[in-house]
Amino acid sequence: MSLEQIIKNTIIQNANPISFDEFMDLALYHPTLGYYRSGLEKFGERGDFITAPETSDLFGFCLARQCAQVLNGTNDILEFGAGSGVLATQILFKLGRLNSLPKKYYILELSAELKHRQAQAINKILPELMDRVVWLDELPADFSGVVIANEVLDAMPAKRIVYKNNQFYELGVDYCGNEFCWKIFDLPYQSDKTLLPNNMVEDYKTEVNLRAMAWINSLYMATNEVLVLLIDYGMGRNEYFHPQRLNGTLRCYYQHKASENPFVNIGEQDITTSVNFSDIADQASVSGFKVSGYATQALFLISLGIDEYLFEQLDENKYINLAQQVKQLVLPSAMGESFKVLALSKKLSIKLTGFIEQDLSNKL
Repeated sequence: MSLEQIIKNTIIQNANPISFDEFMDLALYHPTLGYYRSGLEKFGERGDFITAPETSDLFGFCLARQCAQVLNGTNDILEFGAGSGVLATQILFKLGRLNSLPKKYYILELSAELKHRQAQAINKILPELMDRVVWLDELPADFSGVVIANEVLDAMPAKRIVYKNNQFYELGVDYCGNEFCWKIFDLPYQSDKTLLPNNMVEDYKTEVNLRAMAWINSLYMATNEVLVLLIDYGMGRNEYFHPQRLNGTLRCYYQHKASENPFVNIGEQDITTSVNFSDIADQASVSGFKVSGYATQALFLISLGIDEYLFEQLDENKYINLAQQVKQLVLPSAMGESFKVLALSKKLSIKLTGFIEQDLSNKL
């Protein structure tokens, strides 16, 4: 049975439209046919999108420097959704150079196929560290160390809402004729978990990610002394709900081409929404975390000395190549400003190096 048929049957059995977060959950995480559970190539030139670790090893090297501030030889790293495994190799390699390796490097990964690729990547580059790497299927209990989630929140299923008659309504997914379509729920959308804008234009659309907020709370409950680094494309509440952002932040990626249509290439394309970092920070504070820093990816990496790697390079060709990588990571026209880094901490009192140049926490 195809994934389209499975989703269609879910709608029929529900006897009503399903919520968009339920559709997104099936499209991305169905146990055998979901985008992140299938054997399709997702990352890099041959996949659908390129992440920062695929862009340059310097991304992971800088992240390792931030991790080293917290690691003490008895605590660990936990990476969520480790993708191709390249970020883990970068961080472990650099931490080895810094004599600051974690006791264990945990990877929480739902996809068996991605676990296999991650193990291959780490074993190829750092076979001597394989005994430190442990794959998990669920959150560990009483974790201490550093939690890393790079482009994880944007892939968590979100609700979609639309402004009609001076209030928001949830946009569900129905099956109309021979295709999926949007359907407005009858009752106004209400939630005490997030602040929504008022006085928007008719048909203004946006997203709310309650699952991401629930995940933050679960993370707090599962950790002891911890630094959490959340890296993703997103923005604060004011920019997220900008009146000119009429169609929200929903994006789909298929073979490096972007669209706003989640109802095509189901199971073969990525579906994402930008992160509302204000919601995440508010939930973190409610759960008990301290917000320890918020900056653009560019200034986070600059604070951690990404430019130093250029100065160290004596080979001209390698220097030119590295310079291009750095530009991709820090320029506003590339990843530099659209990606943000939010740091949360629990039972830690330390001034984080990554936020020396910029800390926009007060603007969340």
